[in-house]
Amino acid sequence: MSRIRWALLLTVLLGLQPAWASSTQDALDLVRNTSNQVLEKIIDKKQELNQSPEKIFDLVNATVAPHFDFPRMSRIVLGRYWRKASDAQKSAFIEQFQTLLVRTYAIALLNYSDQAIEYLPMRAQADASKVVVRTEVKSGGAPPIPINYRLRLNDGSWKVYDVIIDNISLVSNYRTGFSNQIRRKGLDSLIAQLKEKNGKVTQ
Repeated sequence: MSRIRWALLLTVLLGLQPAWASSTQDALDLVRNTSNQVLEKIIDKKQELNQSPEKIFDLVNATVAPHFDFPRMSRIVLGRYWRKASDAQKSAFIEQFQTLLVRTYAIALLNYSDQAIEYLPMRAQADASKVVVRTEVKSGGAPPIPINYRLRLNDGSWKVYDVIIDNISLVSNYRTGFSNQIRRKGLDSLIAQLKEKNGKVTQ
């Protein structure tokens, strides 16, 4: 599985925990405990999901959306174009960007094949409002893949707003690609392109 798919796989797992977390240790526990629970379910239902992959979309959307800060991610991704966008454009972009991530996460979940995940010690003050949860994914004899998660405390619960794979930010990566698209054809064109892509179910 590619590094980007692994990042998306592990990111989705962060969204499957009840919103009770408050301390930095809770952020780490959220990642670790939820990962263990969800991966067990993925393995148990592997054959069913492979035969009907579309079944996982609603599950992922229902569990991820409440625990991800999609508006914040959208603001960061669009950068200066966010400030210039109308309210209607902002709403449309958030909707399509969320759908894009959810569908990509769901597809990544289907590709899980029992890789080992190591959770590294936290490096943050106990009362911090922003933390980085560090993990490494190990598969066979290949070098471990470092994947770090940026979470922000929002109304008493942790929400994901970025993922860093080998020091490359997922949000920054999208920002570069989207910026090029907007510069060439405008924000409405990008939204239309995302909507078209989201209308297709692919693996």
